[in-house]
Amino acid sequence: MIFANKPSSAGSLRFAAASLGALSIAMLAGNPAMAQDVAATATAEDDGNVIVVSGFRQSLVEAQEIKRNSANVIESIVAEDIAKMPDLNIAESIQRIPGVAVSREGGEGRNITLRGFAPDFTRTTLNGMEVPASSDGLDSGGFTINAGRSFDFHIFASELFNRIDVQKSQRASIEEGGIAGTVDLYTAHPFDFDGLTIVGSGQAGYNTLSHKIDPRVTFMAADTFADGTIGVLFSAAYSQRTVRQEGFGTVRYTSPYVNGDSWADSDPNVVGTVDGSCGAADPLDCLWAPRLPRADFFGNDQKRLGLTGAVQFRPTDALEITFDWLHSELENDRRGYNSMEWLLTHGTPGNFTGQTPLEFVVGPDGRQIVAASFDDVTSWYESRYQYSESKFDQYMLSGKYEINDKLTLDALGGMAQDKADRTELRFYVRSNPHFYSYDFRDNPNVATVGYGDWDPTDPNNFVDQLNGANRVNNVDKKNYTAKSNLTYEGEGFSIMTGAAYNDRKVIYEEGTGANVSFTPSEYLMDLPVSGFGRGLGVELQPFAVVDFDKLAGDGLFPETYTLDAGRGWEVSERTFAAYIETNAEFPIGSMLLRTNAGLRYVRTKVLSTAQIAGTDVTQTNSYDNYLPSMNLALEITPDVIARFAYARSMTRPGLGSLNIAGPNFGYTTRTVSNLGNPNLEPYQSNDIDLALEWYTPNGGLFAAGFFQKDIVTSLKTDVVLQMIDPVFWPAIYNDPQYDESFNADPAEVPYTFYIPVNSSEGNKVKGFELTANQPFTFLPGMLQYFGIAANFTHVSARDSTGLSPNSYNATLYFDHEDYGMRVSVNKRDDYLLSEPGGNGHLQERKYGPTHVDFSAYYNLSESFTISLEGINITDEKELIYGTGEGDQYLPREYSHTGAQWFLGARFQY
Repeated sequence: MIFANKPSSAGSLRFAAASLGALSIAMLAGNPAMAQDVAATATAEDDGNVIVVSGFRQSLVEAQEIKRNSANVIESIVAEDIAKMPDLNIAESIQRIPGVAVSREGGEGRNITLRGFAPDFTRTTLNGMEVPASSDGLDSGGFTINAGRSFDFHIFASELFNRIDVQKSQRASIEEGGIAGTVDLYTAHPFDFDGLTIVGSGQAGYNTLSHKIDPRVTFMAADTFADGTIGVLFSAAYSQRTVRQEGFGTVRYTSPYVNGDSWADSDPNVVGTVDGSCGAADPLDCLWAPRLPRADFFGNDQKRLGLTGAVQFRPTDALEITFDWLHSELENDRRGYNSMEWLLTHGTPGNFTGQTPLEFVVGPDGRQIVAASFDDVTSWYESRYQYSESKFDQYMLSGKYEINDKLTLDALGGMAQDKADRTELRFYVRSNPHFYSYDFRDNPNVATVGYGDWDPTDPNNFVDQLNGANRVNNVDKKNYTAKSNLTYEGEGFSIMTGAAYNDRKVIYEEGTGANVSFTPSEYLMDLPVSGFGRGLGVELQPFAVVDFDKLAGDGLFPETYTLDAGRGWEVSERTFAAYIETNAEFPIGSMLLRTNAGLRYVRTKVLSTAQIAGTDVTQTNSYDNYLPSMNLALEITPDVIARFAYARSMTRPGLGSLNIAGPNFGYTTRTVSNLGNPNLEPYQSNDIDLALEWYTPNGGLFAAGFFQKDIVTSLKTDVVLQMIDPVFWPAIYNDPQYDESFNADPAEVPYTFYIPVNSSEGNKVKGFELTANQPFTFLPGMLQYFGIAANFTHVSARDSTGLSPNSYNATLYFDHEDYGMRVSVNKRDDYLLSEPGGNGHLQERKYGPTHVDFSAYYNLSESFTISLEGINITDEKELIYGTGEGDQYLPREYSHTGAQWFLGARFQY
């Protein structure tokens, strides 16, 4: 890291999932419900033989029991053992659950979508307390620091957790905010274990693209003292990861006609037939070509650290007090390089006339230039240095007190904070004009390029340098929580009531540093990569890049950054909630009906603050919501359960819609744009779930579920004529651009606003989920150790942004007492990123990859195991593309990060 010596970070492992196609998670801590040691393994009878059920299979059984006994619709993942499945982070583990899809960056999962909803619509809790998590992006997406509500799961190593629940239907006792659902993460506690327990693992990770070997280690120790009344636990997970993303991009296609421009006045040789139906005077101006064809390289040196601690005190059987602490760090040092050839850029007239077209090869559709050559092309080669760090801390005190045999009181209070910081330097070096050609005919995603006698690696071929960016971005998220519940247990029923208070605050800052100037020939070097483009099907052309280490050594990196007060903002939310919930059981003939019903009330107060024209401005808003819910589970037989659930749910507006920083006031036109709206009310939905579950005698599960979420209140951007809130008046009067002669006094005349507003137009999200989870214990011989865990999800919605219509997970496993292995496949359909897409595209979409993982282990003894694990073993490619008229395919970014393998060992005492 160039700027300073930063603390490290780490982690990864795996889990086993039980819901519809659950998968496993390698994990360090023990299971809260059932520690995974050999003495605690279950058995199953089959034709008189005793089959030991342990490891991955046992974790599936435990998770199924959680699902089976729950009042609402829930899926769970239960810790299997240490290092049993190769998840890089917790997002990769959750994707095994039906209805969950993960978005990846830099070869690992970052955010999840649940049942087709964007990440902002899913709440995340840690040991019962809502928590925030933010980080920077890891791939060619560029500036992607998370200042919103979505949870960045990749900051956590999966080894830190021993259970994950995904609440898919609402209960009154579940805190509000997640229309899609709630993800509950749980860490291990000392009372989960019987006396002294020590567990550790070490792995060497190898990436087939970077050819680097990186460490990954975990450790946990837990013990009880004072006759079992005091327990202490500590765990740690650390990993390093060297990630290389290599690829080719176009930064979207476009055409001269779309940009109101035309090609240079020349007569290129044209091969193929041109479809000139776009309406341009010259049919050639209808042709689409890459805007910025470029080879890409992004190198990430990542460290992840996770620490947990827990102290439990149980002086009597009726009282238990727990203190939890979790600390996590994710550090990423990234260097990215792009060899951009500026053919068509920015949509500015004249950009199409700076180079001379020599030849166009037109594709079969008549609208796309699949190969071309030019003279007088200017290269603008980009070099980025980015350093980011995310630090998360949670401190929580909780307790449970059984007042008598009918009354139980539980409570918790705590603080969670996540701070994400990012520094970026971006330089462009500009070349002298030269020959350039590209050809997509052999590979539609990666072009073969040519430079004639011009050398893209020669520093002397570059004439000047420009600063593309020199900035810092900081996000600070903090939550304070206090809540309590009182439960009365009657004969065949229970009543719960409780209250919760949350104080959430997000602060965003942005700043810049001094521009850096240098002579390209003195600070360029060869691309520090061998075998560039290996695995893409086309060899990529190396090129000259900025030598960051030399710049830093010569003192040319900025030491200080100045925050721009006008671009910073703060959004605070304070909520108070109260609820009542009943649970009961009723026999109906030979069947048993389990019911859960309740009502939750919540009041939300919003404060949005920013500095505008040197004046601090704060807008406030408050609103109330009443959220009824009902869950019914009918045990038709002891092994067949039918479920029905109804609820009113809510998700608060995204922070981008609430923050008021950087508004544009048009005084001559009396308009307001680029302004959030703190007066928004939340998204609201009426939810219905139906499910049928069959728990087979052999420990399997077959289930089908239907869900529908009817969004009755949503958001849209609209044009509204209204008076400006008086809180803005001082800022407007202090604005140097304001003039009384404009007849635009905000106290006297209305303005036209372009702002987000609530909408009742609605949107229905509906779909179904199928589960097949079956151990083959009924088969003879070695076949009895095989099993499958699979699920399929279909989702449809009017607004399908981020939604894959279909996704599935499948795991084939072999789980013997002494050894085992499994292969897992995760697939999602292509999904929409934006509509319309940029630069004249109808849509921008992302390819839904198919990821294959592998795991194998051998128990050398009851205490020592060796393992081999593989992640993305087929080196699946990532692809973003645009669509045009008809079946027009317009690739934007195509890249890969290599397969990841881990060889390791673990011990358990």
